[in-house]
Amino acid sequence: MSPPWGKEEPLSPPGESWRRLEGVNIIYIYIFFLLQIIKIFNEDGMVKVVEILANMTARDLCQLLVYKSHCVDDNSWALVEHHPAMGLERCLEDHELVMQVQASMTSESKFLFRKNYAKYEFFKNPLNFFPEQMVAWCQESNRSIPPSQLLQVQYTCSCCILPICPEIQGYLYMKETGRKSWKKLYVLLRRSGLYFSTKGTSKEPRHLQLLADLEDSNIYTVIAGKKLHNAPAEYEFCIKPNKVRSEQKEMRMFCAEDEQSRTCWMTAFRLFKYGILLYQNYKIPQQRKALLSHFSTPVRSVSENSLVAMDFSGRIGRVIDNPVEAQSAAVEEGHAWRKRSQRMNNLGSPSPLHPSSLSGVIHKTQLWFHGRITREESHKMILQQGQVDGLFLLRDSQSNPKAFVLTLCHHQKSKHFQILPCEEDGQVFFSLDDGTTKFTDLIQLVEFYQLNRGVLPCRLKHPCTTVAL
Repeated sequence: MSPPWGKEEPLSPPGESWRRLEGVNIIYIYIFFLLQIIKIFNEDGMVKVVEILANMTARDLCQLLVYKSHCVDDNSWALVEHHPAMGLERCLEDHELVMQVQASMTSESKFLFRKNYAKYEFFKNPLNFFPEQMVAWCQESNRSIPPSQLLQVQYTCSCCILPICPEIQGYLYMKETGRKSWKKLYVLLRRSGLYFSTKGTSKEPRHLQLLADLEDSNIYTVIAGKKLHNAPAEYEFCIKPNKVRSEQKEMRMFCAEDEQSRTCWMTAFRLFKYGILLYQNYKIPQQRKALLSHFSTPVRSVSENSLVAMDFSGRIGRVIDNPVEAQSAAVEEGHAWRKRSQRMNNLGSPSPLHPSSLSGVIHKTQLWFHGRITREESHKMILQQGQVDGLFLLRDSQSNPKAFVLTLCHHQKSKHFQILPCEEDGQVFFSLDDGTTKFTDLIQLVEFYQLNRGVLPCRLKHPCTTVAL
């Protein structure tokens, strides 16, 4: 007898439609296991949760964050591995897998998203990174090439691997294992590893002892080394094996005598470890940019070479070739502009949108302006973002509430220049050379020194910026 709800159907295997649905579910499950959740922090401690694929590289993640944060992709953004408990951090190489790096990190460790202008700067200006007194010679070198030329050939060659390869040599302080004391050693960095000499400055194989293997280690900058490890100077770095997470007894702590030496050791370590990969990482963005420019409409760029003086007093404009005439024309135009500005000010009290009131606050919209930060904080930002020539930021002056300070990096040192307000014909201007060159606002000042060095040691090239994730 049939049940009241109808005829009972026998159990049967799923049909074709179920098989299709089952296949879709398997794909979704497969993608779910491929996707990983990762947290990214910015300089202000804000965090962004991102879903990434397991095979995503550091370069891919940086480009994703650039897209999501709506910032300019100038190939200087980097992913930083930060260990607050140990005071260590390093910039990931573009080809490194993010999830593979995260697997070796502790629970307190985190990734930071920040600028690093020095990531590939040594390919452009190798002599700034490798002082001649620190460059040794391999046994196969015949000393026929001056050190400066050898560095230019070695680090700008397309293959980046030459039979004549320099070694790095010099004195370093090393923290003795299990002790608080530091010992000064003569150290050599070769492709095979980092060695120290047991007998003075001898380089004989029987006097060299291995300190660290490059293949299975990474090099880190040590933050606040004097406070954490009682280092003899602030220029500390660390070589940590990849398998080690938090055991400091397996790490090698070193301290250089100055910033240039530390930069040299750390840059050479990266070059010896990655070789051609590092050069390919450097060339990929340039090749991509060249390819895009080939298929897109060229955009005219404004530079000091494309700006010319013009005379429009007649019916047809003409280029002023005489430098003296060009200078007098510029002075005359400046006086005329100031008179126009003064007439506008005399028409009445400035409104909130009037140019004269905007000149005092418009700089706050710029990425290079960081407000009321201290001298030490500005130096820290310059240090973190690469210490390349022309890296700069502007901040409020701590000593003069009406003034500002330009912090500029030159030769791996932070230099500070005070920008003072000055009044002329009822108009407030800004100047950093005691009124010789005056500007209506800080944006105009920055744009001028981006094209002209003036009294500065170098032009302003790279704005020290942070991004809101």
